[in-house]
Amino acid sequence: MTPSTLIDGFGRRISYVRLSVTDRCDLRCRYCMAETMQFLPRDELLRFEEIEQLADVLIARGVNRLRLTGGEPLVRRGVLDLVDRLGTRLGHGLDELTLTTNGTQLAGAAPRLAAAGVRRINVSLDSRDPQLFAHITRRGQLDRVLAGIAAAKAAGLEVKINMVALKGLNEEEIEPMLRWCAAEGHALTLIETMPLGEVEDDRTDHYLPLDAVRQRLEERFTLVPNLSRTGGPARYVDVAELGVRLGFITPLTSNFCAGCNRIRITATGTVYGCLGHDQKVELRELLRSGGADAVAAALDRLVAGKPQRHAFDVAAPQPAVARHMSVTGG
Repeated sequence: MTPSTLIDGFGRRISYVRLSVTDRCDLRCRYCMAETMQFLPRDELLRFEEIEQLADVLIARGVNRLRLTGGEPLVRRGVLDLVDRLGTRLGHGLDELTLTTNGTQLAGAAPRLAAAGVRRINVSLDSRDPQLFAHITRRGQLDRVLAGIAAAKAAGLEVKINMVALKGLNEEEIEPMLRWCAAEGHALTLIETMPLGEVEDDRTDHYLPLDAVRQRLEERFTLVPNLSRTGGPARYVDVAELGVRLGFITPLTSNFCAGCNRIRITATGTVYGCLGHDQKVELRELLRSGGADAVAAALDRLVAGKPQRHAFDVAAPQPAVARHMSVTGG
């Protein structure tokens, strides 16, 4: 380890940053945000050159994985220019550049992502039933997302499907989704819904614990533990009969905070040490007035105070934090 490596008070090395480029999204998924959202004024967002500056500071401090998020990152005008520029850091301290997307804009973006050095992406897809997809997303068109996934595959990108498991909505689609992913050559990760931000729906109505899902799958398939890690919180198994990798992200039923290696930066330059806490520092004005040294010092303060774990409780009367997932950056 170099002296500049970011290590928190619990000995966890910070090597992975999820960086939001916008809080805006062209969908309104029921578990993620309210139907009527108040998005940030565009002039409050970090400029692309500031994101580059910030990336360089992070890489110098030992961050080697960078994931662009939103909102929906591909709705921000000019974002592919940013991806091109960040791609030049690959092999120069940055090992991986990737992004999470809802897939609506992916068909046109996939070839350029691949050309920039992106090798894998996560695509959020909670249903392959057009009507249910439209219900969950409130406005999404499934055909556009499937076309985007196909374009990503054709461009040589490795695609991982992220599916939020929702009781009473898509729980009967989990096995068909797994089989579809196996046929298409995609990995699948199942995610428990997280209590972030006020939404119109009652999250307890749709909370589906993944330990129960796993038990159900084990009645049908042989799930072989896989020690692979991609930098995030998922824990993986290989489904022997299908030849597909299946991940579980379980913030509620099986806490994964002990191995946390990440921080999250919003589109305005606010950096959070934990998805489930409000502990933060503000970087935008430091970037504009103090430069790299001031940002590095602020990151030290943040990491020193990084919480040991989140305190999510889906049954609590109020969400763990008031901000929506789209604000924090996934």
